[in-house]
Amino acid sequence: MRRRQFLTLATGTIAAGSPRAWAQSPRKHRVAWLAQGDREATSANFEAMRAGLHDLGYDEGKNLVLDSRWGDWSNDRTEALAAELGALRPAAFITQGGAARPASRLTPPIPVVFVFSGDPVDAGLVASLARPGRHLTGIGLLALELVGKRLEILKEIVPSVSRVAILANPNHAGEPRELAASKAAADRLGLQLSYHPAGNPAALDAALAAAAGARIDAMVVFPDALMLRFREALGAFGLRHKVAVVSGWAPFVESGGLACYGPNILQAFRRSAYFVDRIIKGTSPADLPVELPTTFETVVNRRTARVLNVSLPPSVLLRADRVID
Repeated sequence: MRRRQFLTLATGTIAAGSPRAWAQSPRKHRVAWLAQGDREATSANFEAMRAGLHDLGYDEGKNLVLDSRWGDWSNDRTEALAAELGALRPAAFITQGGAARPASRLTPPIPVVFVFSGDPVDAGLVASLARPGRHLTGIGLLALELVGKRLEILKEIVPSVSRVAILANPNHAGEPRELAASKAAADRLGLQLSYHPAGNPAALDAALAAAAGARIDAMVVFPDALMLRFREALGAFGLRHKVAVVSGWAPFVESGGLACYGPNILQAFRRSAYFVDRIIKGTSPADLPVELPTTFETVVNRRTARVLNVSLPPSVLLRADRVID
């Protein structure tokens, strides 16, 4: 072989294995999804998050590895899964519900993007919304100004309502302020409130029995992971006792509740991808302000209204983003 031909072949071989050639294969970024709930209850949230990553150019099998785990409502299982995912050293976690806490405790720290139903400051996840200050950031779903709106919608649908039960998890971060906002709105609307706390599944039956004994006309459910887990039972309670159940998230209405007004949960999880993209590109979570919802929805259940012998006003139907028939 001539010397010039040899050098040409050798140079070509080196080039094929050079970093420039390797650049044709995009780097794969690992992202971990950890949900406190079960797959069935949160699969729509997971798919919305995945769609958000796709919108930003992240595709599994190309430049993204997405590891997903569900805690099935068990704190111990969620804790173990956080450690399991942490060992894979993802660029960031995306968490649902209380899964933010075990993910945040990993050593060394891994960035956590949460979609959190309560107040992330009260929960100790961040120092403030504007300046998270640690390795966590994301979206907080608690918006106190929406509490009064839910009671207003309830009054609009059921003008005769007078006694309303509040069903809430007292361990939920921000719950005292949500309760105070509810009382202020009820006073303004001339409604009598009774408060029924349930901090765990065992206490929920007793809380519902107490609410039924209070001869209520309606029930407002403060949305959080515990209430979401038992949304089917809450819908069945309303239908059985002919009580209008309203809450802040669409899944409660899909499970038999009468109406909801609150943040669009799927849009919030889709938005969580934005934070992951910024973290992957080098921004510290401490410098990414926590966001509050910007997209809201009203959902009503016409089937439930018929069972309750309630006529949905045209004004509510016109404003509704979705009517379940």
